[in-house]
Formats: sequence, C-alpha cells, structure tokens
Amino acid sequence: MKALGIDIGSLTTKVVIMEGDVVLASSVSPSGDEPEPSAKAALEQTLVKAGLSLDSDTYIVSTGIGGKLVSFSQQQKSITTCLARGIHRLFPTARMGIDMGAETANVLKITDRGRINDWVSHDKCAAGTGVFLQQMAKLMQMPLDEMARTSLNAHSGPEISSTCAVFAESEVISHVHRDPPTPKDEIVAGIYSSVVSRLMTLCKRIGTEEDVAVVGGVALNAGLIHVLERELGFGVLVPEAPQLAAALGAAIIARENIEKGLGR
Repeated sequence: MKALGIDIGSLTTKVVIMEGDVVLASSVSPSGDEPEPSAKAALEQTLVKAGLSLDSDTYIVSTGIGGKLVSFSQQQKSITTCLARGIHRLFPTARMGIDMGAETANVLKITDRGRINDWVSHDKCAAGTGVFLQQMAKLMQMPLDEMARTSLNAHSGPEISSTCAVFAESEVISHVHRDPPTPKDEIVAGIYSSVVSRLMTLCKRIGTEEDVAVVGGVALNAGLIHVLERELGFGVLVPEAPQLAAALGAAIIARENIEKGLGR
C-alpha cells in the first residue's frame, strides 16, 4: 500500500508518494480555483511519475488551506502537524521550523520525535509572505531570482514597514522615484529585512531554539535566507525542495496509519 501526502496551498499544490520509508515521487504544480480538482490533477501527475495509477492501493492524507476540501483523502491533518513531521524527517536535529508560504508564515517548536511543542502563525497581512515578495518583484520590475542575487550586493537597506503590505509598497515606490533614487540592491535588502522582521517577531514569541529549518516556497530565496541568518546570528537548514515539507509530513502520517492497519 502506498502512502500519499497532498498539501493544497493558495498558489501551489504539492504531492509526495511513499512506499515504506522511501519517497517514490513528488511534484509541485499550480493550484486552481478549486482545491479538489487541483489536488486530483497534481495527484495524477505524481502517480504517473511513480508508475502508478489512480486506482492503486493508497492511503491519502491531505493538508494545507484546501486540505479539508479533498473528498478522496482518508484523513485531513493540520499544516503545522504535517510540517513538524516533514521537517523532522528532513532534519532530525531541527528543534524549530520556519515555514514561509504564499499567504501565511508559521513558526513551530519540534520535539525529538517530530511532534509540535509550540507554534505561532501569521496570516493577517501579506507583508511577511511569498505573495508580498511577488508584488515587490513586479514593482521592482525584477524576477524573484534576480532580486535575490541583487540583494547580496547591499551592505544596508532602507527601513520598509513590516506592518502592512500596502504601506510597504508605498514606501518602496517612494524609494524608487526619489531624486536620486535609492539603489535597487538596497531597496531589495530593505524589503527582505521587512519580511524577516515579521518572522523574528514570531520567533521571539515562542523562543528561538537551534537547529532551525526553513521550509516553504519562500525558502528558495537565497537573499532572504541570507538576511534571516544575519538576524538570527547563525546558519539555518534549508532542504533541496523546501516547498514539499508539509506534503512529506502528510505522507509520513499516511504511512504510519497504514502500519497501524487503518488502510485495510
């Protein structure tokens, strides 16, 4: 029996397929307007990669913003529970996880068994998320990867509001159009510092504890990770595919349910 984890986010849907302790296949695809069709399309794509069919003997656990709306999953779990399990699999020494997604940010404490010890989340304003960075990239007329490279050249950056995405956007516009304009590398560094400031507020609420793993799609941004490490005062752990962490955790929970005989 195969264990499947599906994480339905606002921008992307992630799927991980496991057999025993081995990951057979995974995928990241754009989310559509409706969670269930998005999950089904992503699932079919990943099953093809694994050489399986939709009618294969599977146990599915779904999570994420659309996890509860997937009718064909046998179980739905919270994103924080799945993140903790996935991060523990990727980095057994990690005792804290920072998840930076499209519209939310989560910071969680993790036990040595991959369970949640404490957690706090931020989802009330886009200023600390991937959507905000996409807005800033459009404003700066730079691709996200170019923004990341550019920021590494800056020694400092202007203070950008970390309390509201709308106010932050206005501040960035003022820096772009002032005479003389603020250098682009410094503006981008200021944008990243704004995002990291919000994350640090979350970290301080539950207490920072090493090792720290950073997951979610925003973790692919090397420039932001550089600023985060500077603020933390130490290096962080970033997996090769950080956006898959929650789906991996969901698949691990599915595997555990199979081992308990729940899938029979």
